[in-house]
Amino acid sequence: MIASTLVYLVPVGSGRFELYSEAPDDDVPVGAAPPTDGFWKRTIHNAQVKWDEVVGTARGGQAAAGWFGRLRDRTICRAAESIAEQRTLWGLRHFTAATLVHPSDLPDAPAADARDRLLAHARQHHGKWLAIDTALLVVSGIFMLVPGPNVLAYYFAFRAVGHYLSWRGAQQALDRITWGLRPDAALAELGQLAALPRAARASRVDAIAAALNLPRLAAFFERTAVPLS
Repeated sequence: MIASTLVYLVPVGSGRFELYSEAPDDDVPVGAAPPTDGFWKRTIHNAQVKWDEVVGTARGGQAAAGWFGRLRDRTICRAAESIAEQRTLWGLRHFTAATLVHPSDLPDAPAADARDRLLAHARQHHGKWLAIDTALLVVSGIFMLVPGPNVLAYYFAFRAVGHYLSWRGAQQALDRITWGLRPDAALAELGQLAALPRAARASRVDAIAAALNLPRLAAFFERTAVPLS
């Protein structure tokens, strides 16, 4: 386990918050050898390799043949974006201590309560979908009889792995991580910007992300904040 990390309680409008961090990605390096120890490590590695191949094909810019192929590629791309937003939970698996950086206009106790609610919801949500996607993965095995790669199985396999990693991260954060708290004025300003139209707030959101040294925060904020045109 790594010693400590920073997790940001990002205000996204209407009294809502999201947990955010920029932990190292769990992407499998090209050409990496599969692990030899542990069932889940091998399963995660193999699923990620296959999923990366499927996503690369879906994003390749070549129009898929037929309506089913186009629908499949759009579904895969949307799933890839959703999975990317689970990285905060995935990263928490590796830590035993963390600091919650929260808006300075939110006292410590409510900030800790918001964190725990988000983590408890994530543990329940990802645990439920882990069971569902595992069952669908088993059912998708019937498509092995169809010639060509079983894209449906790869899809459900990576979804199941993603939910498992998220569930593990939420479990770790709730039961094993020792938390500190740190207020931050930039996050308070970010919460005020959530009520503004996107075009009006974009430059300031970019500046806050740069000041916090979180290069992907602006894109995350625009996906999750109150959707104003």
